[in-house]
Amino acid sequence: MKARQIGDNAEQQAELFLSNQGLRLVERNFLCKVGEIDLIMQHEDKLVFVEVRFRKNAHFGSALETVNIKKQKKIIAAAQYYLLKHANSQSAPFRFDVVGITGNDIQWVPSAFQGV
Repeated sequence: MKARQIGDNAEQQAELFLSNQGLRLVERNFLCKVGEIDLIMQHEDKLVFVEVRFRKNAHFGSALETVNIKKQKKIIAAAQYYLLKHANSQSAPFRFDVVGITGNDIQWVPSAFQGV
C-alpha cells in the first residue's frame, strides 16, 4: 500500500472515530502554501484542526510522538491561513487536536498543543 493511501485510510479512521465522539466534518485535507491540515471539524462551538498520524507499530515510538514542535508550527500556520480565508471563522474559538493511530490503537488528544 502506498504512503498516500495509508494516510487516507488513517484519516478516514480518525474522521469516523471523531464523528462518533460528536464532532462534525467541516473540511478534509485543507492544503495551502504553508502546510496542510488533515481534518477540520466542528465540536460544539469550536473549530477543531486535527492532525492525524499513523504508525504500523510502536517500535520507534507512538504515532502521537511524531507531532514535534516543527510540525505544530506548520499546522498553526496553516490554521491561521484557513482562518484568514474563511471570514466567518475568524472569531470562532478553535483548538488543535491530534489523533494517533498505532496499529489498531486510536488515541485522541483534544487541545494537544496551543496556537500562537
